[in-house]
Amino acid sequence: MERDRDRNAQGRAEQARPRDELGRPLPYGQPGVEPTSEEPLPGEGTVAYARTLLDQGRPFAAHEALEVRWKSGPEDERPLWQGLAQLCVGLTHAARGNAVGAARLVERGAGNLAAYARTAGPTYGIDVASVVACARARVADHEEP
Repeated sequence: MERDRDRNAQGRAEQARPRDELGRPLPYGQPGVEPTSEEPLPGEGTVAYARTLLDQGRPFAAHEALEVRWKSGPEDERPLWQGLAQLCVGLTHAARGNAVGAARLVERGAGNLAAYARTAGPTYGIDVASVVACARARVADHEEP
């Protein structure tokens, strides 16, 4: 029997399937990592949450946290949050062994961050150039995030 799409109490599509630390789906019933919150946070809170997830070796979850802010935050900040989320997806691809996808996503994220830097918008304490350099180095070295 085919399973219907997972939905939350409001009827929105929501992934209930457990996932590993790199966001890969696990069989239903298997233990997985704690899902990320879909509650929008302020900029500083989003940065802190994403950093904690990265420190735990969960770049896919950090991407999800950044994506919430990207889609719910101020329109003029979207390139910042999208770029940071793309860097995290690049790190996820690197950790999964997909070097080509990793490099592409990191460069796409770097492009969004470079465009955002030209706007002089807030960066919430992020040294954007250092973050991009770190992501590029990790992808080039195929290191775990």
